[in-house]
Amino acid sequence: MLFPGMSADFTSENFSAAWYLIENHSTTSFEQLKMAVTNLKRQANKKSEGSLAYVKGGLSTFFEAQDALSAIHQKLEADGTEKVEGSMTQKLENVLNRASNTADTLFQEVLGRKDKADSTRNALNVLQRFKFLFNLPLNIERNIQKGDYDVVINDYEKAKSLFGKTEVQVFKKYYAEVETRIEALRELLLAKLLETPSTLHDQKRYIRYLSDLHAPGDPAWQCIGAQHRWILQLMHSCKEGYVQDLKGTPGLHSPMLDLDNDTRPLVLGPLSQTASLKRGSSFQSGRDDTWRYKTPHRVAFVEKLTKLVLSQLPNFWKLWISYVNGSLFSETAEKSGQIERSKNVRQRQNDFKKMIQEVMQCLVKLIRGALLPLSIPECGVRQYGGWEVKSELSGQWLAHVIQTIRLTYESLTALEIPNDMLQTIQDLILDLRVRCVMVTLQHTAEEIKRLAEKEDWIIDNEGLTSLPYQFEQCIVHSLQSLKGVLECKPGEASVFQQPKTQEEVCQLSINIMQIFIYCLEQLSTKPDADVDTTHLSVDVSSPDLFGSIHEDFSLTSEQRLLIVLSNCCYLERHTFLNIAEHFEKHNFQGIEKITQVNELC
Repeated sequence: MLFPGMSADFTSENFSAAWYLIENHSTTSFEQLKMAVTNLKRQANKKSEGSLAYVKGGLSTFFEAQDALSAIHQKLEADGTEKVEGSMTQKLENVLNRASNTADTLFQEVLGRKDKADSTRNALNVLQRFKFLFNLPLNIERNIQKGDYDVVINDYEKAKSLFGKTEVQVFKKYYAEVETRIEALRELLLAKLLETPSTLHDQKRYIRYLSDLHAPGDPAWQCIGAQHRWILQLMHSCKEGYVQDLKGTPGLHSPMLDLDNDTRPLVLGPLSQTASLKRGSSFQSGRDDTWRYKTPHRVAFVEKLTKLVLSQLPNFWKLWISYVNGSLFSETAEKSGQIERSKNVRQRQNDFKKMIQEVMQCLVKLIRGALLPLSIPECGVRQYGGWEVKSELSGQWLAHVIQTIRLTYESLTALEIPNDMLQTIQDLILDLRVRCVMVTLQHTAEEIKRLAEKEDWIIDNEGLTSLPYQFEQCIVHSLQSLKGVLECKPGEASVFQQPKTQEEVCQLSINIMQIFIYCLEQLSTKPDADVDTTHLSVDVSSPDLFGSIHEDFSLTSEQRLLIVLSNCCYLERHTFLNIAEHFEKHNFQGIEKITQVNELC
């Protein structure tokens, strides 16, 4: 709708202008507004007239220029059609092409050399920038030859991080060469790892290298398996060497058994010294030192075998411990493969336990084959026996062997090997102790048989000869030699644990008494012609054994019978009781049966 006084041609623009005036110039007077409108109209007219005047002023010049250009164009078109075939610029184009060809002919060689120099310069820049990768294959070979495996591994890790995923063909080619040489290094390190013999330090070093190189499989477990086979091979080779030497074909000892020159320390260094000190204590004090050079082959074999085990098994056990706790591997490899190795350790525990038990069983069976051949099953005689020795070791040498095996057991226990894995050694020690007691008592019985030959018939003030004293001393010395054998070390059972052993030992003890009584009977009934009274072989340590001796000294059968009866009385009242006390002191069983022998006197 329209406001009052508003004409019909009042547009929206006029309305906006009016509203603008109302808003911004409400205080301005009407006259002032009229003057402002007049000024605005005047400025607008001037602007329009100025542009139009400019155009009008230059219009004639524009038309003249247009006419001139048209005339020139027509002239050029007419001249080009008549004098030049084709376009009017063809001649210019031909000239320019000839100029270009001439320039190419003059400067082609120079430009070619420049391009070649640019490409060479670019290539040198690339070589300089990536020379690490291009020189890496040759550097790897050189460092491998020098044994600088740490440098090789560091360079490989750097190259792998920079070019492992590159798509540039040149880089891929050289990186493939690097991988080829690294694979050859893995094979070389694995071969060195499985070489035998080798030190624990070298084994750990090669395992760590292979771990850093991300070698496939489980090199550490392969090393443990190789060491296990090596130890078993050493033990069997040791036995074969001594068996062949015993048969008179020396020189078959394997060089790998030469442990005397082995510079690697044993787990317990003082072992050999302790064994040497305690070895002499197993023998009577009056024994000649030449026993050191007369060691039986089987005893020397046991010493060598136990020394071999103590030189190899500690490192083998430590290698397993390092495998379990992960110290074999580098920190980077340990973090990346920790879960997988944990699974491997759990799976390998039973396998390693079987390895240790196999080594212990091999050690025990080889010693049994040498010292207790009857305890070896017939199927294992060829593998663990074959000594073909008829004579048995004396009790003194058996006691020495027992001491050696005990020291071996203590050394293995110090490694914290579980006791259940060493139980077979304890069983062997018990069997050897029992056998030592049996052999010693049997040997004592043999010595008692020969006492009759030492009877000198020289009586002391009590009417006795030296025979009862010699008899008692013979048994005392035998029991003293068994003192260390009968003593129970930690974890050992008593020799008399089994009733069968008690019965056999008691029977042997009784047999010794009976043999001596039989000797006295022989002396009492011996014909006069068979009695030698000229020798005076007595024990000088027994006081007052000599009476008055005459050159024509001789005894009748009645006198000999009387002396024998006197000795029997002394045996019944003193000697047998003393011997029973000695047996009881050494924990012999069945003492009451031994003392019942008195009734036979």
